[in-house]
Amino acid sequence: MESAAEVVKPESTGEKKTLDSSSIKFPYLDQDDSVEIAKKVFEIGGKSCDKVALAAAFNVSVEGGGFGLRMATAKMFGFIATEKKSVALTELGQRVVDPATEKAARAESFLEVPLYEKLYEDYQGQLLPGNDGLESHIIKLGVAPKQKDKARQVFQRAAKQAGYFSISSNRLAAPQFKQGTADTPPPGSDKPDGGNGGSGGTGSGGNGGGDNQHPLIEGLIKALPKAATLWPLEARRKWLQAAAMNFDYAYNAEDGDARSIKVAIEP
Repeated sequence: MESAAEVVKPESTGEKKTLDSSSIKFPYLDQDDSVEIAKKVFEIGGKSCDKVALAAAFNVSVEGGGFGLRMATAKMFGFIATEKKSVALTELGQRVVDPATEKAARAESFLEVPLYEKLYEDYQGQLLPGNDGLESHIIKLGVAPKQKDKARQVFQRAAKQAGYFSISSNRLAAPQFKQGTADTPPPGSDKPDGGNGGSGGTGSGGNGGGDNQHPLIEGLIKALPKAATLWPLEARRKWLQAAAMNFDYAYNAEDGDARSIKVAIEP
């Protein structure tokens, strides 16, 4: 059985440290820290930059644990991909640095974190328990008891930053967006992100694109893999969940309708 209790707590090399007593991934830093990383990459080099330059921008060593922690967290939220000496923005990272699409990208990236995805599935639209009850549930999901308070605190901050408490401060619900006004594609929307398993092509040549479509919808279509290629069910589910969130941003719903679409894989 694969162990992935990977609290993003790196060694001096910048790699994440695995806690054998946990079985689900969660970050030590919140979403704002990850968005800051993405925006700094964009500021320095556009779609990518050198790791040393990025660390220098934060006035830290590239070998330092603090820098490694921030990098690992940004990867967990789905904003960056790293190589030995460079850092690149994913498609999601390119959208989060664009003010026109930042809110929708934040909402989508929140569910990239396995612990947060499970909590959303379990409490979607429901009243959240108090801190003690929430920590008990977090432990049931696989967080080590000694990490429960930290996991809960960062989850609460990240949920607020991603807009999941925008409707109610004690109910977890996907944020609802009014129709956007952006008239240009988000940065890099012409290049699909391979991090979520939805890459592999430029999408179909169907009727979904065109000048009359919102850039978020065009980006979703371009992120589709080519026909007849492998596309795992989990990657399909993530694409469909992202589509549901982007629909909330690109289209208007009935007034007062706070419901949201949930995508799940059934046995």
